[in-house]
Amino acid sequence: MIKKKIIQDVMTSNQTQTENILLCYPLLSNSCPKLHRLAVVQVGLYVFLLLMILTTVFGNLMIIISISHFKHLQSPTHLIVQSLAACDCLMGSLVMPYSMVRSVEGCWYLGDVVCKVHFSFDVTFCISSLLHLCLISVDRYLAICDPLRYKIRVTNTTMTVFIIFIWLFSVVYSFSIVFSGITAVGLEMLILQTYCVGSCVLFFNKEWAVYPFLTFFITGAIMSSLYMKIFHVARKHAKVMSERVKGGLKSQRSAQRERKAAKTLAIVMGVFMFCWLPYCAFTALYPFFTFLNSAEVFDVLFWFAYFNSSCNPLIYGFFYPCFQKAFKILIFLWSQKCKHFSF
Repeated sequence: MIKKKIIQDVMTSNQTQTENILLCYPLLSNSCPKLHRLAVVQVGLYVFLLLMILTTVFGNLMIIISISHFKHLQSPTHLIVQSLAACDCLMGSLVMPYSMVRSVEGCWYLGDVVCKVHFSFDVTFCISSLLHLCLISVDRYLAICDPLRYKIRVTNTTMTVFIIFIWLFSVVYSFSIVFSGITAVGLEMLILQTYCVGSCVLFFNKEWAVYPFLTFFITGAIMSSLYMKIFHVARKHAKVMSERVKGGLKSQRSAQRERKAAKTLAIVMGVFMFCWLPYCAFTALYPFFTFLNSAEVFDVLFWFAYFNSSCNPLIYGFFYPCFQKAFKILIFLWSQKCKHFSF
């Protein structure tokens, strides 16, 4: 009788445990489990991530509108900045909202095809951001280290061609690797064992996990070396300008402006590296170390990487006087329109 009672107690406890597990699709036996979070924590996460998404979208829209509206901001360099802002804005509107639901709920409700499209856009905007930053560093290098030929070689037309190439390459490359499944070659058994309805995961084998990190590291090293060269040349220019008399005041101001612009764009590059390095390092290491395979750590790291898209408008707003003035004018005009419509 005692044994029978123990067996009944174990069976009832197991039954209550299975009932307590919330599923993404309760009617399906192979559904993924939902994440167990307190309602307060869940609401807090939604509010925090939603604020981050709104900052990303509207902040980058401010940059796009400012460059489009004010003629003094329409230079080859600012064309790249505008395209980078468009990339961040699209990240905030097309990728981050769906990632928010997946991170908070622990479920993907839109099916496998949309999951692949989602990751394709994610990879597209990441690669595009990196290539835009590379183009910015090359542009600043030519502007400061070879200023005489810069105005002849670098025009709005040539910069537009490079920007179009970056976007085309990013889209074709990202969609091809995600939809071809080349990154998951050799992981077929692992995918079958871990698959459940309601999951959206991009698998990386050992070869493809290292490749993005190496790309990130090499491009980062190239950009860092270019900016070091830029600041070295800018110091030389500053010394030459300081030795000149009043006649060189105009050229001295332009040199200071160029140096400040290079410094601001170097901060943008540094923030990008700081935000994306942990995620790229984790992606490169987790196929080799099983103890790193943590969904929570993965979520935190890729949201930290997404945070870079929110930072860029803040950097321009705080460090770039031209954008500060443009932002103030736009905010003033919008506030006046809102007052007009309210009456």
